[in-house]
Amino acid sequence: MKKIILIAIALVSLQGIAQERQREQRKDFKKQRSQALKDLTPEQAATLQTKKMTLHLDLSEAQQKDIYKLNFANAKERQAKMKAAEKMRESGEKPSKEARYGLMNERLDKQIAQKKQIKSILTKEQFEKFEKGSKQKKMKQRKQQKQRGKSKQRFKKS
Repeated sequence: MKKIILIAIALVSLQGIAQERQREQRKDFKKQRSQALKDLTPEQAATLQTKKMTLHLDLSEAQQKDIYKLNFANAKERQAKMKAAEKMRESGEKPSKEARYGLMNERLDKQIAQKKQIKSILTKEQFEKFEKGSKQKKMKQRKQQKQRGKSKQRFKKS
């Protein structure tokens, strides 16, 4: 009986170690992927995003050109904002509540404008497929955020 209990305890502890190792590997992979995306130029990022959309939505040549212009403008803006946020982080500054509200409001306004632009470029069927894909992406991101929050809480407790 003692041997069975010891074997069970050993298996449980090995499982915990393996899961921790997997979690660390996932974190490393995410860091590498995000670093690779940061190193892309706005042109490269826009090209990749446009090609992904072309594959997913079966875009025509004219649609590809319009979407590329939109993606390029977004990539340039995103890169500038990332540099500004990095400078703030390095200086140790934190935005005030009003500044955070302003940033959120600005981000949402741009999302609305971008959605209108995409809707004018795509056909009805393509736009529906685009919307479905973006909803799935948002759900996946929320799920990941919840999981990150739970893991942070676990580490705080111990």
